[in-house]
Amino acid sequence: MIDLHTHSLFSDGVLVPSELVRRAVMKGYEVIAITDHADASNLDFTIPRVAAACRELNRRWKIIALPGIELTHIPPETFAELTRKARSLGAAVVVAHGETLVEPVHPGTNRAAIEAGVDILAHPGLITKDEAELAAQRGVHLEISSRKGHSLSNGYVAKMAVETGAKLVIDTDTHEPGDLITKEFAETVLRGAGLASEQITVAFRNSKELSVVALERFKKSS
Repeated sequence: MIDLHTHSLFSDGVLVPSELVRRAVMKGYEVIAITDHADASNLDFTIPRVAAACRELNRRWKIIALPGIELTHIPPETFAELTRKARSLGAAVVVAHGETLVEPVHPGTNRAAIEAGVDILAHPGLITKDEAELAAQRGVHLEISSRKGHSLSNGYVAKMAVETGAKLVIDTDTHEPGDLITKEFAETVLRGAGLASEQITVAFRNSKELSVVALERFKKSS
């Protein structure tokens, strides 16, 4: 399992990075990114601390832990600046908190995040076809989520991705231990979103390829 969207107690998760990663090891994870919620107020606090934990854990356990960030409920016009800042601080994965159906995310967030070149647009809700086409052009991955609530639009997101050629990934948006899943369950979620076996294979491959890019970023920043 490769999961590039999880949270520790550096935002609203309940586990310190070590326990989050240890539980991922026991679930059979190959790669996990810790992408705590952030805005302009806490990027410089969160990213270096998570990065330090990931460096230590990668030396000790058979897993790749990556520091990331989820830009969350920020003004859309700040995405470009904060994405650049997050990467300069060492975020190997930049996730955008998309226009989920279950939260009052500011309209225009999906497009602004795509234009900023984030890595993953999380739970993008009723993303438009134009936005999905732009994501395909910019190499921004659209997320299929296993998280309750955010997963309500999975089928729609999958349909938009298939129609436009946008890349899909499967993530958990983990906040608690029970949110971590096996690769087998991830496949079930993808199938539930309406994807065929070949498309599921491609989604897993997308996660793998993105994790390779993110690991190279992490190595360069270390």
